[in-house]
Amino acid sequence: MNSEPGTRDTCAPRRALALTLASGAAGAAVVLVSSGQTWAEGSAAAAGGTLAVDASGNAVSGLPSALALVGLAALVAVFAVRRAGRRVVSAVLALSGAAATATALVGAADTAALESAAAEATGLTQVAVTGVSHTAWPWVCAVGGLLLLTAGVVALAYGGRWPAMSGRYERSGPRRERGGRRGRQDGAAEGEERPEEMWKALDRGEDPT
Repeated sequence: MNSEPGTRDTCAPRRALALTLASGAAGAAVVLVSSGQTWAEGSAAAAGGTLAVDASGNAVSGLPSALALVGLAALVAVFAVRRAGRRVVSAVLALSGAAATATALVGAADTAALESAAAEATGLTQVAVTGVSHTAWPWVCAVGGLLLLTAGVVALAYGGRWPAMSGRYERSGPRRERGGRRGRQDGAAEGEERPEEMWKALDRGEDPT
């Protein structure tokens, strides 16, 4: 009965870690893929007829793709830093997702990119675009941004309980130093503590080797 709360406490950071990795990677992928798709379509008058034009998400705004790359970099950095640094990169991850969502929603009704595409296609400086329609890709991009935001929020909430990449190397230093000061007796005591330290490391999701 008494072990159940401890088990839940141990599992929660692991589930949060898995959620952050999955949500962050999936969100960045969704934003990058959807930004390359057609967001808007229309027709422009050309030589007495009409010319079909379209605009991709990257033509509407390059920000979502750039923010997705920033989010990916922050996702990797979350596990490479500790303490205050981890909170900072977690906040960057969350903000990149929020900004990607906002720019995608704004771009969902954009027509400037279509007008630019029509002007380039016809060789005219100003071309009226008619029959404008928007696809669902901006909304898909917004969902990807929300996944990045979720990853950042979860990292902010649980990141302090996750191991860092360099954790095992930092543990080895104090052990050698302690052994050097106290000699053989402490070496034996250290050997007695080692199994406990290994189990604690496993519970934290670290590699005790």
